[in-house]
Amino acid sequence: MSHTKLGAALSAKGVDFSVYSAGASAIDLCIFGDNGNQELCRLPMKRNEGDIWSATLEGAHAGTRYGYRANGQYEPDRGLWFDPSKLLVDPYAIELDRPFAYDPSLSAYSKDTAGLVPRAIVGEYPDAVRQASHFSPGGLIYEVNVRALTMLHPDIPEVERGTVKALAHPAIIAHLKKIGVSAIELMPITAWMDERHLPPLGLKNSWGYNPIALMALDPRLCPGGVRELAESVAALHAEGIGVILDLVFNHTAESDQLGPTVSMRGLDSLAYYRFPEGHPGLLVNDTGCGNTLACDAPIVHDLVLASLRHFVRTAGVDGFRFDLAPIMGRDQNGFNPDAALLKAIHGDPVLADRILIAEPWDIGPGGYQLGNFPPAFLEWNDRARDNFRMFWRGDGRKIGDLATALSGSSPIFGRNGASSTRTVNFIAAHDGFSVMDLVSYENKHNELNGEHNRDGHNENYSWNNGVEGQCEDLAVLNAREGDVRALLSTLFSSRGTIMLMAGDEMGRSQRGNNNAYAQDNALTWIDWPHIDEELLAHTTQLSAIRQRFTAFSETAFLTDGDVRWLTPDGQPMQVSDWENPAGSALVMLLETLDRQTGRPARVAVAYNRTTIELDLHLPGNTSDWKILLGSEMSLPARSVSVFVEDII
Repeated sequence: MSHTKLGAALSAKGVDFSVYSAGASAIDLCIFGDNGNQELCRLPMKRNEGDIWSATLEGAHAGTRYGYRANGQYEPDRGLWFDPSKLLVDPYAIELDRPFAYDPSLSAYSKDTAGLVPRAIVGEYPDAVRQASHFSPGGLIYEVNVRALTMLHPDIPEVERGTVKALAHPAIIAHLKKIGVSAIELMPITAWMDERHLPPLGLKNSWGYNPIALMALDPRLCPGGVRELAESVAALHAEGIGVILDLVFNHTAESDQLGPTVSMRGLDSLAYYRFPEGHPGLLVNDTGCGNTLACDAPIVHDLVLASLRHFVRTAGVDGFRFDLAPIMGRDQNGFNPDAALLKAIHGDPVLADRILIAEPWDIGPGGYQLGNFPPAFLEWNDRARDNFRMFWRGDGRKIGDLATALSGSSPIFGRNGASSTRTVNFIAAHDGFSVMDLVSYENKHNELNGEHNRDGHNENYSWNNGVEGQCEDLAVLNAREGDVRALLSTLFSSRGTIMLMAGDEMGRSQRGNNNAYAQDNALTWIDWPHIDEELLAHTTQLSAIRQRFTAFSETAFLTDGDVRWLTPDGQPMQVSDWENPAGSALVMLLETLDRQTGRPARVAVAYNRTTIELDLHLPGNTSDWKILLGSEMSLPARSVSVFVEDII
């Protein structure tokens, strides 16, 4: 099946419309006026080979608004949801005239929804200038919620706040460059709908991980459509910053059997969604969101590839992060790293040089697949995340795990003889505590989400430094600040790609909410007028060190020939040191190229999680070592220090 047969395309006669459905008995094309409110006409579509339905509207032009209505059997217990009262959005829609809004009528049989559902807009979308990716593994990815990053920034005009356009504002670009961002990773900006339990609670989705139209940008975030995205990408590229889109190809907001019918469900649920073999009336829920897209089905395979090509061609994005990525390699038998879709993405000429990042887990059987994706994919590394956290929390037997994570996690990514890591190391992401909350709360506090604190992860490997949550005790506050600095220092000194959630470099807090998906408000918006300037300066310093020395940004696994592991007194780590359950200090000694001088150098990174200052002895003459991070030739309590020595 070729993606070029589907969607709306301008032609010499007008506009050609094509949509897939194997189960429908008839499909009507609905055309709306320029304001999108009045339905002007309905055209019956013709079924063609391969169950492609088509119609041509002669004289139509860019800007035409449209939707579909599908006739057929309505028997949800058999997986059949055909209901001509439901206006359906084209799965290949590229632009919508309004955002989605949940309403119970969307789930009700024989209740017309034309007043509720967005119309797709026919458009002309010129190709962006083709460039090599502006990001390569080993750099710093900055995870961004567009609204959270920009809603409270005083320098951004109010009309632009919360939009993709704001990402190109000089104030945002200056901040990104200050902390050495290699690429921003945008949390979903494609069209989504609030989960049905949120409106009665007065809440709305703030993350966007509940999509409908997989390649249409949400008008709330990107009112200028593809052109707005392309312009912001170009502005960021001009400053050497890449753009990665976080895309959701694992489920849609049509949810479970009680969910809304707004697109794929009404067109052909059996073709788009996974169901247990022999039970078409049931929906597989390997995502925890009510349904699972059947990425091994030809129509979904085609839609995913078309979406990716679209964003590269028209906006020039540098790559993609895939939410719950094992779904993309699943069939009825489970996850397959050689799945046709994964191979097709890597082998596609438009996509072959783009950055691909997998979130390597879902909640289905065998859903944890860290390290098992094809070599083209980087992977979010939650093992490194948890080991970084547990080391600084004080858990026993973590020295070895710390060293493994710092070295690129070869036990995970070194299978089959691989010599380079595919890890994306991080301390915190959108899903979970912020870094400041990680050291301020032992327990989650998600009451504002309206689920009686049942939602969100229960185990966060967090600690509160003696007081749960907000306090005014200076000793506690100073301890938390020190722990955040230590965690960030550990991240920036680790080998492989690293990721920082926007705001964590400035001390952002969500007041202990570790699942703030429904908090599109000041709880998640970065409070720019009150950021922690000292922590920001520390992060800036870390980034400068990481960029200065090649040893940190390279992706080859650290081996015995690249690194020496020492105790603070300068002695090589012995088996007894590695196995000491109370081991709490470690020195990583690296040979590297100093980009600042263009000469070889040695860098020592020392980690001390104890509550006391430790003496430090580095090889050679103490006077030859310069302090890059820290205050003296010792290891302050609960800190990371960095030293450099020129090699003559």
